[in-house]
Amino acid sequence: MSAAVMRLRAVFEKTGRAKYISHLDLNRFMLRTFRRSKLPVWYTEGFNPHPYYAFALALSLGFESSCEIMDFNLTEVMPLDKVRDALNAVMPEGMRVVSVAEQKLKVTAIANATYSFSLETEDPASLYNEIQALLSQEEILIEKKTKKGIKTVDIKPDMKVERCTLTDRSVDMELRLPAGTQTNYNPTLFFEALKLSGSHTFEPAKIRRTGIFCENNEIFS
Repeated sequence: MSAAVMRLRAVFEKTGRAKYISHLDLNRFMLRTFRRSKLPVWYTEGFNPHPYYAFALALSLGFESSCEIMDFNLTEVMPLDKVRDALNAVMPEGMRVVSVAEQKLKVTAIANATYSFSLETEDPASLYNEIQALLSQEEILIEKKTKKGIKTVDIKPDMKVERCTLTDRSVDMELRLPAGTQTNYNPTLFFEALKLSGSHTFEPAKIRRTGIFCENNEIFS
């Protein structure tokens, strides 16, 4: 079996109808994509060889993203733009490879990710005030499901509000949250904390992962 000669990292978007593709189904879609692309993809060894690829972070069902990360290997040297175009030619609807580059950093370098979303409500001003009240608390405690069961965590120390804007129909926000091999938070924890602390109903919409970063705030690539 040919050895891998190019270790590549693709950044791809997952939008529109594709946000309803689960992480498990994403693996199936990518298997089909690589086979249709005719790229010289490196295959795993063993009784059931298949194209090798790996995703840096799982994305929650219903979330969009402009920065998903996928690693894969090729057995031949190819121009990176041709690799990108070959994948895009057979990608599922709502998914598009933005860039392909050689792998530099290990996945363990990922420290946090940013998410944007809108909290739609009939009374945006009152919801905005409740958000400010929640953010002013010393702790923001919420139950989180882990491999060892339900655990109460304080999300405030590891959460940074990048943006919080009041509009006529919603409060639009962007949060930076821990991500990677150690701790993973997503905006649903904030939504749950807001529902518990406030009285105004709201509906999260347009949830999108907008960036993946290292500890030093460098964009993971």
